[in-house]
Amino acid sequence: MNQVKKSGSFFNIQFITSSISTTLVLLLLGMVVFFVLSANNLSNFARENIGFTVLMSDDMKEAEALKFQKELNARDFVKESQYISKEQALKEQTEAMGTDPAEFLGYNPFSASIEIKLHAEYANADSIAWIEKLILKNKKVMEVNYPQDLINDVNRNIKRISMFLLGLAALLTLISFALINNTIRLAIHSKRFLIHTMKLVGASWSFIRRPFLVRNTWIGVISSILADAILMGMAYMLVKDEPELVEIVTPQTLMWVILSVFCFGVFITFMCAYISINKYLRRKASALYYI
Repeated sequence: MNQVKKSGSFFNIQFITSSISTTLVLLLLGMVVFFVLSANNLSNFARENIGFTVLMSDDMKEAEALKFQKELNARDFVKESQYISKEQALKEQTEAMGTDPAEFLGYNPFSASIEIKLHAEYANADSIAWIEKLILKNKKVMEVNYPQDLINDVNRNIKRISMFLLGLAALLTLISFALINNTIRLAIHSKRFLIHTMKLVGASWSFIRRPFLVRNTWIGVISSILADAILMGMAYMLVKDEPELVEIVTPQTLMWVILSVFCFGVFITFMCAYISINKYLRRKASALYYI
């Protein structure tokens, strides 16, 4: 009977309201973490979809070109490549233009080529310049074409967005800390006379702290689980409506979001409770009437 009564007093209305307010704050923080990590995935996705073209000379046989493609695929910077023969290039251009250039020119004006997509870390001007020199060492390569301006613009915009999101994440982390700390401080403030009474009867500080730390740690655990569940539900609905977003909203991203929210929720509620309870343990009786 006493155990039931104790359990009822533990999960009271104050516990529920504190859990709800903490859940909302952790939900906001989790969304920021989600957007920061998704933005990183999006930047990698954008970089890896910017390709460049290696044009082959006409005297390079298809077997040589395929061998050269295989050599390139063995390089660390190549994510994927595709060989396009002269005939395939002519067919694609004929379909795109609606007319066959070979009919009025009398010959196929296109060259065989290899379309290459790079890993994200190599999709920058310096790396591509080095890769271009490496490819041009093959004497049967006529030219390497790549959208330099587009690559520079993408990298510049990604850097700006990343700085903005990191700044926003830092700001919201501070705001989250302040909001959760205020919620816990007010809850402990309502028990200040109980804390003082326990001090008067000789209870040790660790004995007084324990129930407050346990209670608020449970608030952190429950709030983190609720926030993670809501975030996973939102991510599921997002991917369900737009399946192509699976390249950006990856399982690794979701795992990091879950761990970040849970660790932050438990740590911050424990630390805020520890700091607040120590504050009231140090207070004299005359100061208990002030916040």
